[in-house]
Amino acid sequence: MTLPQPRPGVMDIPLYEGGKSRIQGVSRVIKLSSNEAALGPSPLALAAFAERQSALHRYPASDSSELRAAIAAVHGLDQAQIICGAGSDEVLGLLCRAYAGPGDEVIHTAHGFLMYGIYAHGVGAKAVAVSESNLTADVSAILAAVTPRTKIVFLANPNNPTGTYLPKQAINGLRESLREDILLVLDAAYAEFMDAADYDDGTTLAKTTPNTVVTHTFSKIYGLATLRLGWGFGSKAIINTLERLRNPFNVSGPAQAAGIAAVRDQAHIAKAKAHNTKWMKIALQRLRGLGLTIVGDSGNFLLPLFDGKNGKTAAAADAFLQSRGVIARRIENYGLPNHLRMTIGADDEMELVLNTLSEFMGSSHG
Repeated sequence: MTLPQPRPGVMDIPLYEGGKSRIQGVSRVIKLSSNEAALGPSPLALAAFAERQSALHRYPASDSSELRAAIAAVHGLDQAQIICGAGSDEVLGLLCRAYAGPGDEVIHTAHGFLMYGIYAHGVGAKAVAVSESNLTADVSAILAAVTPRTKIVFLANPNNPTGTYLPKQAINGLRESLREDILLVLDAAYAEFMDAADYDDGTTLAKTTPNTVVTHTFSKIYGLATLRLGWGFGSKAIINTLERLRNPFNVSGPAQAAGIAAVRDQAHIAKAKAHNTKWMKIALQRLRGLGLTIVGDSGNFLLPLFDGKNGKTAAAADAFLQSRGVIARRIENYGLPNHLRMTIGADDEMELVLNTLSEFMGSSHG
């Protein structure tokens, strides 16, 4: 019997694994493995979502027009240059489908978001992982990796899971040094947590260059991860291209309604950012005080290094945390087996995880 066979390369694509969410035998789990919003979504977004439950038999707006208009109004953008997707993931995938294919190359940094490589492989392109410098994207290394086959450069800024970022000047320099026919995609999933004066999410470049796209998500600071909602901003030519590949009705009606309310409720976002800033400072001070090295502090997560001395390995720390009902993220698949990524959680969650790690680092058995 000859069965249908996938095209060459499909079965070589690694499966993406999300953060663990359950511990066997533990009823109350503190999940700090997926960088989810500590304060949850805006109450206005919850109300808008609930209002749509009586219209679940209706198709949503196929072009997310009202959501795009709300995003444009809040951020001072042209809604004709915005595309909405089922998470920013969908927009990233559409970019690969539109601008890369067999024989092409897609560049990303060594510890960047796993989906960049997965989407590249999905269209038959070669994913090129470029080394980082001290867990930070290296512009020189990216440029050195460019070949005549390079079509896209993906750069998460700030980067997950490292928590590091490149300043605006470095990003501008990267864009200027890349060929005009190479698409630069700036993944700004954690931009809303940033305060640094030298940071720009990429919108300025996307406004002024025809070959730059910036993507955002509602899954992080907006707290709408389960609704799968994100957006991208770029030139009208690029957005028009992506629209030809986008599935119709790709964003559900309740997701659009919640997104509109969420992006308009900037007071809730300010509250969420203040909470994150407070606990980032506290956590950095306490974890570094335990002798743990942490390079980046951008985003809503921490990435402590466990050096293995006296049995203090990342695996041992993870097991100890789980024994107390806390789930962090093991990131061997990012090439960082000696680190744990931990989301900034609610007040009580942060007290527990910091006290637990203090106990772990002070124990003699690890």
